[in-house]
Amino acid sequence: MSRFDRRRARCRTAALVASAMLGACAVPQSILPPSMRKPAPSTPVTANVPAPPRSASPPTAAASAARAASAPTAVASPVSSPSSAVVTPLPAPSVPAAIAARFPEPAVSFATPAFEPGRTAFTTNAELGTILRGLQRGATLGEHATDVNVLSLGVSQRGDPIDAIAFTRPPATPAIARRPTVVLLAGQHGDEPAGSEALIVVAQELAAERLANVLDRVDVVVLPRANPDGAAAFTRNAADGTDVNRDHLLLNTPEARAIVKLLVDVQPIVVVDLHEYPVTPAFTAKFGGVQRFDALIQYATAPNVAAFVTKAAEEWFRVPLIAGLRSAGMTVDWYATMSADPADRTLTMGSVGAQVGRNASGLRNAVSLLVETRGGGMGRVDLKRRVNTDVTAVRNVLASAARHADDLVKLRQFVERDTIALACRGDVVLEAAPTASEYTTSMLDPATGEVRRLNVSWLSALQLRALKTRPRPCGYWLAASETEAVRRLRLLGIDVQRLDELGELRGESYRLVAREPVGPEAAASNAGAATRLKVQMLPTLLDVPVGSYYVSLEQPLANLAVAVLDPESPAGFAANGIIADVEHEARILGRPQIRTTAIP
Repeated sequence: MSRFDRRRARCRTAALVASAMLGACAVPQSILPPSMRKPAPSTPVTANVPAPPRSASPPTAAASAARAASAPTAVASPVSSPSSAVVTPLPAPSVPAAIAARFPEPAVSFATPAFEPGRTAFTTNAELGTILRGLQRGATLGEHATDVNVLSLGVSQRGDPIDAIAFTRPPATPAIARRPTVVLLAGQHGDEPAGSEALIVVAQELAAERLANVLDRVDVVVLPRANPDGAAAFTRNAADGTDVNRDHLLLNTPEARAIVKLLVDVQPIVVVDLHEYPVTPAFTAKFGGVQRFDALIQYATAPNVAAFVTKAAEEWFRVPLIAGLRSAGMTVDWYATMSADPADRTLTMGSVGAQVGRNASGLRNAVSLLVETRGGGMGRVDLKRRVNTDVTAVRNVLASAARHADDLVKLRQFVERDTIALACRGDVVLEAAPTASEYTTSMLDPATGEVRRLNVSWLSALQLRALKTRPRPCGYWLAASETEAVRRLRLLGIDVQRLDELGELRGESYRLVAREPVGPEAAASNAGAATRLKVQMLPTLLDVPVGSYYVSLEQPLANLAVAVLDPESPAGFAANGIIADVEHEARILGRPQIRTTAIP
């Protein structure tokens, strides 16, 4: 039996276990709450979630300060700065007093190098490495129920280590499977420092067992800085100019490969990605106000993300997260961006492109959450408040993950079974765009600090418009020459089989007709994808040679495989030149009856 056959057998066994846990076929998810039950077959592939709520009026500055004063103080063991650390002052933008009053400093303390007295920069890469290894040594030497281990994921383009730190508890008995895992990620953009500082704080709290109730239910892996080179230079992108957050399919950078290695190794059930959104004069020039939200939130919104995963993200995580942030005196809304066109007053929710980290994790069947704090371009202004917002958000998500740990395991089993069963039937969305609507948000008057309602044109990623759909194949065939594509598929964790004998496969081959530019709206919502391939599909009976490859969609990562392998996917390998010629691949419409070997 090949590795692929064994994997399929394991998946079928898991499906039977999930089915037994979720009830009989007539009521397959009866154990889940009504909102998590499977939609009717007529439901669109894209998730249908509640419309964004109207923003509530914010607490007054005095109320915020009072709440912050009564909040518990987060103090961890102090960390000394290496004498070699270079501290570079960062520019501090001028903030009007009326605006500053809306963002009082919280009454908390954080023991990261960035908060040492007189410090004018952030935690350096060297300091971060010292902190992580110190937490590991401290856990090893003391009486500790939690295993703390630094995970070396690779090095950046300029040679800095990319390290994560894992907090796990041994199972009560060998018969109990490991706990579900939550991955906390920050620093994909080097000029967004608050998330990295916050994850140092969270790692300190986990190591000190201040979140023991969480670790009793889930394991946690923290990757505080995914782009060390960008952090050292305080620039958004990696050293070669690549946006790491948009490299989760092609894996052109060692930084993206390090993140994906972690995700493949630990298979998280929840992923939290911390960023900072820019507070820019362009917003004021366009809308007449100042951005007012402490945090903007969005979950995975790519086409083909399982509807159950979306519902879990909304109901088990986003709803309590908003309540928790607001109760802590923070303001929160959906994540949205604006175009560079000064005449365009449209706000667009975060990208629906599969190559963005948030969406790629959703296609891995994980609840994937983006938290963007108010901080881009602000230097150290309001740093403690920004870090406190992230720390508060992460604690809330960890509490939700612990509370729903058993439910999340059952949900993952059910979704993986469902994904495997979809092979060879139904449709798959290859390209989508957000839906135009209107939305009422709010901003701050730049002179008085008063809250103003703002009615805008809104491109919603919560209900997608399918731009290109095709019948879902059973899998994809690749020519023997496409070794680079196979290598990247394996890095993504996608199962690939090598064909060990000659045979025939019924399918559809491709002929390239044109390479077309992606329209501005689709490009913006698909994370900047510039071109799409226009192909003609030709019914064919392929004579497949020994040594060519087959990628079955009867695997849990089937929807991720579609995003990279279908030539009509703007984020895929063919559109981006990794697959040399569309004639080197084909859609397979029947299950192969050919002997195969799994590619390790």
